[in-house]
Amino acid sequence: MDFGAIVKVLGYLLLIEAVLMVPSLLVALYYNSPDRMGILISIFITLIVGFIMSRVSKYRDEDIQGKEGLAIVGLGWILVSVFGALPFVLTDAIPSWIDAFFETVSGFTTTGASVVDDIESFPKGVLFWRSFTHWIGGMGILVFTVAILPMLGLGGFQVYKIESTGPMADRIVPRVRDTAKILYTIYLTFTIIEIILLMLGGMPFYDSALHTFGTVGTGGFGIKANSVGYYNSTYIHLIIGTFMIMCGINFSLYYSLFKGKWRDVLRNEELRFYLSIVIISVLLITLNIYKHMGYNSLGLALRDSYFQVGSIVTTTGYATVDFDQWPTFSKLILFILMFLGGCAGSTAGGIKIIRILILIKAIKREFFKILHPRAVIPIKINDRAISSNTVTGIAAFFMLYSIIFMIGTIIISLDGVDFESAITSVAATLSNIGPAFGFAGPARTYAEFSNVSKLLMSAFMLFGRLELFPLIILLNPAIWKSENFIKHR
Repeated sequence: MDFGAIVKVLGYLLLIEAVLMVPSLLVALYYNSPDRMGILISIFITLIVGFIMSRVSKYRDEDIQGKEGLAIVGLGWILVSVFGALPFVLTDAIPSWIDAFFETVSGFTTTGASVVDDIESFPKGVLFWRSFTHWIGGMGILVFTVAILPMLGLGGFQVYKIESTGPMADRIVPRVRDTAKILYTIYLTFTIIEIILLMLGGMPFYDSALHTFGTVGTGGFGIKANSVGYYNSTYIHLIIGTFMIMCGINFSLYYSLFKGKWRDVLRNEELRFYLSIVIISVLLITLNIYKHMGYNSLGLALRDSYFQVGSIVTTTGYATVDFDQWPTFSKLILFILMFLGGCAGSTAGGIKIIRILILIKAIKREFFKILHPRAVIPIKINDRAISSNTVTGIAAFFMLYSIIFMIGTIIISLDGVDFESAITSVAATLSNIGPAFGFAGPARTYAEFSNVSKLLMSAFMLFGRLELFPLIILLNPAIWKSENFIKHR
């Protein structure tokens, strides 16, 4: 294990985080907000620690190997969350360190679960930082670090591969640094376009920027007590809803569109499966709530259904209505969508559509092999055969996800919450969604949970964002001393 390389990259990661805090300081200065000194001190502390770590560490290898990549990703997310909590604590916006850590982890992992009851009283600078953590975490601060690793004399594909979401991490172009640049170009383009469109709908620039951070990062931190429902604008609801669904799509497909590969995009099985799930869910919920919730217009029911389906399946978590009051049928659909998530290579969380699709094909193959035991039937996605190792890895992921979910539900239930609240709060944090049902519904926060539950759910959010294996493997002492490291996926 090259500890020097790990500490050095983590030091650079903190330096980048300090720089990313600067826009929040500028916002605080512009609005003459009382939180400006706390943010400035946070930047200074993060900068100093990052500088020391990046300078005192020496590394042996020119390339980051598997173990180092795991350590950098796992420890990196924890480290940026610890230091990212400083602006909340030092400005007294969230005095409790555990609450501040929960809020920061929720931001960086693009979960959107909050412990803040009166969000509209937040100072402008800290409120900006809270939403900006979504934008930073959406594409992954580590992906940004990977883009500059070659300049630091360190290779970065191991970090990129572990950080990437989904069962298969492919480069869009041969060089990882160029891949990161392409992804961030798409990400930034979506950000600018949505801000402009929201402003055209009458939303102030500040509000537009913060809602966009939560949309393209599929995070969902609201800045109003009623979330997006505060604006009561069909135009705004549709813009945010559409961008949520767009950001749940594999970003590499947008690059394919740019390169003129329309047929490849239209034939993409994951995309078609994802859009089919969205359309069917929207139609079913629309009919259900129109019949049982007293809607005067089918169009309004369709609008609310479209927004909430997009919000939940992409694990964003914005709300325009209190969907906890919807009929059981609609709530069950949303509950199922909590686990599915968006496409691989998107900013969305959850199990990922590609894994569900491959599992369905694997089940179909098993049924076929009962009738034809000697048949050799490869599982294909987009006419590419999926290796047996990948299928086994997906099955293991699904099983591990289920185990963590069940154990987590049992532990959270010890907090004295009802069954619905326990099971959905674990699902909402493990899948990086945010709002759940009952105790943590869209009209409430996680503030009433105990500190132990908040720390546990912070771990769930990190597990979900890193797709389980990196953090769990880091808990194994063998990785820190064994020279023979087997890839975790």
